[in-house]
Amino acid sequence: MLNLLSILIGLLSLPLIILGWIPLLGWSLWFVLTIPVVGTAVGALSNSNTGRNFNLVLIVLGAIRLFLGGGLI
Repeated sequence: MLNLLSILIGLLSLPLIILGWIPLLGWSLWFVLTIPVVGTAVGALSNSNTGRNFNLVLIVLGAIRLFLGGGLI
């Protein structure tokens, strides 16, 4: 059950992370990346790794975008 909740949290944050890839909206990722961090914590409490791994991928995608934009843009 916690794994399904973790996947749902990741699916909720996915469109917001995609929106953060638009130029001049990268700053929003500082706020949006907290959602998959919560999903990762919930996924870590479950027996399966799928939700946790999905949220980790979302965190990496957001972090790459922040790195490319210098953390601001």
